[in-house]
Amino acid sequence: MKRSGKLMALTAVAVCGAMVMTACGGGSASKETKAPETQAATEAAAETEAAAETEAAGGEEAAAGDLNSKTLDEIIEAAQAEGKLSSVGMPDGWANWGMLWQDLADNYGIEHDDVDMSSAEELAQFQVDATKDIGDVGQAFGPQAVEQDLVQGYKTSYWDSVYDYAKGEDGKWMIGYMGVTTILANEDLIDEEAPKSWEDVKNGTYKISFGDITGGNCQAAITALALGVGEGKTLEDIDLDAAFEYLTELAKAGRINTVDITQANFESGEVPVGVVWSFTGIPYAQNITNYTMVPNVPSDGAVMSGYASVINKNATHPNAAALAREVIFSDAGQTYLALAGAVTTRSDYVVPEEYADQTLSADQYANAYVIEDTALYSQVCEQIVTRWNEEIQPLLVQ
Repeated sequence: MKRSGKLMALTAVAVCGAMVMTACGGGSASKETKAPETQAATEAAAETEAAAETEAAGGEEAAAGDLNSKTLDEIIEAAQAEGKLSSVGMPDGWANWGMLWQDLADNYGIEHDDVDMSSAEELAQFQVDATKDIGDVGQAFGPQAVEQDLVQGYKTSYWDSVYDYAKGEDGKWMIGYMGVTTILANEDLIDEEAPKSWEDVKNGTYKISFGDITGGNCQAAITALALGVGEGKTLEDIDLDAAFEYLTELAKAGRINTVDITQANFESGEVPVGVVWSFTGIPYAQNITNYTMVPNVPSDGAVMSGYASVINKNATHPNAAALAREVIFSDAGQTYLALAGAVTTRSDYVVPEEYADQTLSADQYANAYVIEDTALYSQVCEQIVTRWNEEIQPLLVQ
């Protein structure tokens, strides 16, 4: 089903304000938030409201149910009867979720509300609040949610076409989109062309920002750098020595910018070049109109990591949550995500031709390393943080 007019009208609103994605999950060095920590929604009142709504829906057993045993028509009928969906960590401006919620409202009459929070907070919320039906968490948190018995499965009708790395057993978590390492450059403020590789960056004269080392964006950027400039091309044999030699050279030349990689800082010109995820870099480039912003995936080293939808085991509106996931993996849903700068996770999905110039092409991320072993990645991130603090931080004077 083509939604050309609606897609274009909603994109301008929905991509605005996307925030940095964390790929490195699980460790203390990999803290990520879509929303500030102060927005954590674990309130005592939520427990009372959850209990009341769950009882109204028929109790916990009825709320959980077996979504995979239902046909799509049954899911749709039940979702429309529920008429509502409450999410966590899925605000309109993150990954084009606003377009998804509009789709559910327009086509199925389902109302939606969201409380923005980090992945860890989302799982904590699931433990106490059955009114929060669905969440969007960093990929390492999907298996964690299963281990904590917080989620229920729904495979969707697209199950067979979803890459194996992007789905957990019985659909208890499903990665709907990935981000890929992206170098975003302001061509009005640098003397060279926008860099397309780590080699281009090395040969440039501008300052480059990686973000806060405690954030997943910076850790992922350095992982990509290591895979690009080092001999090792996998996490198992990654060459961090080569990466830190490269970073040391930049730091000694005064070329590492410590200003954070927010849209506001790009827009003000404080960050002429920065390393971000594609689904922040591409929206930033679209939203910033006072400069010529050019996003490129580094050809000699990039990583991809994703976010997974998870459905609360005791969801008050489980069918609406299942339908939301169904739409996420539909052609329309994957297009919403692609327009936000994400890499989609269905093997048979092709971006409609009319949106090709607004999205990443497959050849741009064909050589990117897909992070699948999140435990090993967390170990790499911990090493990166330690070495940055010991070797790079003392060289930074700003």
